[in-house]
Amino acid sequence: MEITIDDEGAAEIALRSRGTPRIANRLLRRVRDFSQVRGSGNIDRDIVEYGLNRLEIDNLGLNEMDRNILKIIAERFSGGPVGINSIAVAVSEEVDTIEDIYEPFLIQKGFLQRTSRGRIITEAGVKHIGLKPSASDGKQSDIFGD
Repeated sequence: MEITIDDEGAAEIALRSRGTPRIANRLLRRVRDFSQVRGSGNIDRDIVEYGLNRLEIDNLGLNEMDRNILKIIAERFSGGPVGINSIAVAVSEEVDTIEDIYEPFLIQKGFLQRTSRGRIITEAGVKHIGLKPSASDGKQSDIFGD
């Protein structure tokens, strides 16, 4: 790509790339564009943070759709359990895309559970999207004080 990147910038891209080389390369290309337009043409941690924040990729690598899936489950379906078809309709995405692209990472991060009754947002997922779980007796439906 004929651009220099410092170790801190490379590490930040790696942290937000979900451990997937294809995603890391895509993020690197996007950050390079930000660097050429807004920065010095070199990639450092500051320009990486600026670019990825503008792309709405958070510090754990979640993007807008990841957060949207979690919010839909939390707010519209009271934390779950909810079927994958209902989630797909609510976020306007194909079931296969949710199951193959988004769901594995959300499960890996501990933000989503896949049960026989449907998907459930975890307490960690609720906290990550900025909601506060209510004090409850542990029932999933009580996650928001219902």
